Amino acid sequence: MTEFSQLGLSPTLLQAVAETGYTTATPIQAQAIPVALVGRDVLGIAQTGTGKTAAFTLPLIERLSTGRARARMPRAIVLAPTRELADQVAESFAKYAKGAKLSWVLLIGGVSMGDQVAALNKGVDVLIATPGRLLDLFERGKMLLTGVEIMVVDEADRMLDMGFIPDIERIFKLTPPRRQTLFFSATMPPEITRLTTQFLKDPTRIEVSRPAQTADTITQYLVRIPTSDPKAKRTALRALIERADVKNGIVFCNRKSEVDIVAKSLQKHGIDAAAIHGDLDQSHRMKTLADFRAGNLKILVASDVAARGLDIPDVSHVFNYDVSHHADDYVHRIGRTGRAGKLGQAFMIVTPADDKSLDKVLKLIKKDPEELVLDIDFAAIKDGPRRDDRRGGRDRASGRERDRSADPIKAPALAAPAETAKADPAEVEVPARSRSRRKAKPEAIVETAPEVVVSSAETVEKPIPVRADQEPRLRQSDRRGERRPEERERSGVRGFGEDIPAFMRRPVVISA
Repeated sequence: MTEFSQLGLSPTLLQAVAETGYTTATPIQAQAIPVALVGRDVLGIAQTGTGKTAAFTLPLIERLSTGRARARMPRAIVLAPTRELADQVAESFAKYAKGAKLSWVLLIGGVSMGDQVAALNKGVDVLIATPGRLLDLFERGKMLLTGVEIMVVDEADRMLDMGFIPDIERIFKLTPPRRQTLFFSATMPPEITRLTTQFLKDPTRIEVSRPAQTADTITQYLVRIPTSDPKAKRTALRALIERADVKNGIVFCNRKSEVDIVAKSLQKHGIDAAAIHGDLDQSHRMKTLADFRAGNLKILVASDVAARGLDIPDVSHVFNYDVSHHADDYVHRIGRTGRAGKLGQAFMIVTPADDKSLDKVLKLIKKDPEELVLDIDFAAIKDGPRRDDRRGGRDRASGRERDRSADPIKAPALAAPAETAKADPAEVEVPARSRSRRKAKPEAIVETAPEVVVSSAETVEKPIPVRADQEPRLRQSDRRGERRPEERERSGVRGFGEDIPAFMRRPVVISA
């Protein structure tokens, strides 16, 4: 075990670390801090929860302790994929930089730019930001990146998942080539490897993988239910929360839409719960996290992206409402409880559709969680109709469009060929536009129109057949009851009528 005092940190910084309660460095900290202190690039491959925030924060503070910030020219940038992670880095920076005269600003979306711009104008040493807000302020001319000395990228693989890699590339190109880069990622897909090859100079590769085994302080349970019906899953979740002695707990869902639904369902049944995911307003998300940390909120319903990397101490229970698609996410989820030697419990609700995901999880953790049986009659639970079913949309059972024949506007019936042929063309009614896009194809000639041939001596009418499927589409004005010119001509005068111009009455002389 390596003590922080052996890593080359200053006494002021060691005192700040001791005040947080840590004395022994984690493997990623023990290997990355000495290399970063001498100014070399670091490529760290480490999972969330291995202590890499301090691995780049401590050397960052140490190296920036000498120097002075200039207006709109930050000296260091820390990039994080989510607002919550950026806020957590800012909290760590504030704790460790107590004795250092360094200024910093948190640049995240969802909050007003006014305070951020004011801080930039005064001059800051460190920018802790999400890529989108940083580029937004840069494009507005609120900062220059030519004075950046240290560049830190945290959770690079999550940035890849969220589509931030082009923004990261652009930010790298805006900073000076002679800078120190600390790059951390849990995995190294090809896109991340290309970034490191392009922008890091002879980096020291430090690989510390988090053990795939879960902590012994966490008791794991598995709850199988015979249906994938959402209402049945919500019923099972409420039963687990009521059954366990929950001080505070986190419910993990795979989709953001499901997070809102589960949170509202728990609130409806009298359970103190709130949702947190990427689509919520930033002030609301920060308040929700603050309430949960302070003990004012019992259940936090979250998505993986929103809660990844958050250090929320003393969580008693974790509930996996959905089995995670990635087995490693399961280890990350239940790692929110049972921290710092405290005991915790983790529950996972499994439906018949989760068999493949469950096999991956069990293969990774190499444990068989204890199975619980809930005293619930799941066969009697039926979810209500979906919104599109209530409105006459797609049929849930067959997946086909429902019959709309009972709608107030019906498709017009086709007249028999013989009857339509006898009708006066002037009295033929244009059918109203049907809701269906399918067009009926008549099988017979429904009307005739005269063909007018004008010569120098006489007018000859010759009937030609006109099929109904040759009828041109109605214009907007025709839908209001106006008839097209062709219909008006069929019902009355054709051509010039009786007023034939004189030049058309002149005889035509054809010479032999």
